[in-house]
Amino acid sequence: MTSSNRVLIFAGGNIIPDFKEHIREGDYIIGADFGAYFLMQNGIVPDIAVGDFDSMTPDQFSQLKEVCREVKAVDAVNKDLTDAELAFDIALNRQPSEILMFGVLGSRFDHSLANIQMMLRALQHQVSSSIWDKNNYITLTGSSAVVESRGYTYISLLPMTPEVTGITLEGFEYKLDNASLRMGQSLGISNKLENEQGTIRIESGLLLIVQSKD
Repeated sequence: MTSSNRVLIFAGGNIIPDFKEHIREGDYIIGADFGAYFLMQNGIVPDIAVGDFDSMTPDQFSQLKEVCREVKAVDAVNKDLTDAELAFDIALNRQPSEILMFGVLGSRFDHSLANIQMMLRALQHQVSSSIWDKNNYITLTGSSAVVESRGYTYISLLPMTPEVTGITLEGFEYKLDNASLRMGQSLGISNKLENEQGTIRIESGLLLIVQSKD
């Protein structure tokens, strides 16, 4: 394995079954709340566990403290940030090349949406970020992106700013050439790659790239 300057965040939502395949030597691993216990259960010791740990039993939390390298516990009531954002702040402070987030999508849509919006902060710090789960792989671009199949069926493009202009797609079934997308439009939903890879270029705005499968 090659050394890495990446940070991987594991929260308590849906985590892909093959998550271990995405861990490289040198990755800094953060467990957010129950995500830390999930890692421990699967033989991975996080570099730090953070959160209010209200999703664990006292016995589970005691087990976590015994094995985890560092635990940062916060009060469940008197806190301003979600457990995922606490982990994200730690990740950004390490000035990584990339942040990968697992388990940050789940049944709570408000939390899922807030976690997607955190990717804006990564982009502002010139840090690549992505969100993975069994059915979705999500990235954000303000310039260009190479999209690989990764086993997902559809690619949807959603504006994260009121308008995204100059959208040009190469290697996609449905072409766009210098097109614009505005919030509330569904033109960018459910495209597909022609082969295993495609390219997206934009001139202005921020574009969310959602690869998905049923």
